[in-house]
Amino acid sequence: MSTALVVIDVQESFRQRESWQAASDPDVAAKVARLVAYARRSGWSVVWVLHSEPGTGTVFDPALGHVRLIDGLDAAAGEPVLTKTSHNAFTTTNLQQILTERGIRALVTCGIRTEQCVETTTRLGSDLGYDVTFVTDATATEPIAHRDAPTGRPLAEVLADPRTLLPAEIVARTEYALAGRFATVTTVEELTGS
Repeated sequence: MSTALVVIDVQESFRQRESWQAASDPDVAAKVARLVAYARRSGWSVVWVLHSEPGTGTVFDPALGHVRLIDGLDAAAGEPVLTKTSHNAFTTTNLQQILTERGIRALVTCGIRTEQCVETTTRLGSDLGYDVTFVTDATATEPIAHRDAPTGRPLAEVLADPRTLLPAEIVARTEYALAGRFATVTTVEELTGS
């Protein structure tokens, strides 16, 4: 079965946010790099996806220069780099067309944020009929404030709020939601054998 590794939003934008200090794995790019190296050795396609919010003035606005792969990650010749404006990697890109043209039937997903863009892409990929593997330790996320909490609070206040959902809880919830329903959940070591 032809496989594609889809690397989602492993971009400098996140490292510009105060909340990245409390990320589940601030060095997630190192695990992603291991996966990319394994995918290339295995003859898989590698597709890179970046999230963009043009005109917003946020760290996701391409005008600020942060909508690029985290330093140390580079697309090789022939590896598409797609830019999306939705939470999943399919809706606002030609990802499905690329996968179809390459005869891809299996996806391996990783990236930032565990419960948002990576989980959403994983779910949609499964619904589109792909055999999806979610590499949980090659994802990262940040604390999520309670829905009723005021916006714009400093990170220390977000972390002190007992209603805040912490990264470990988010990762565990995502694993429960995906495993056996939308994807096989695995780790870099389990997938690569190293």
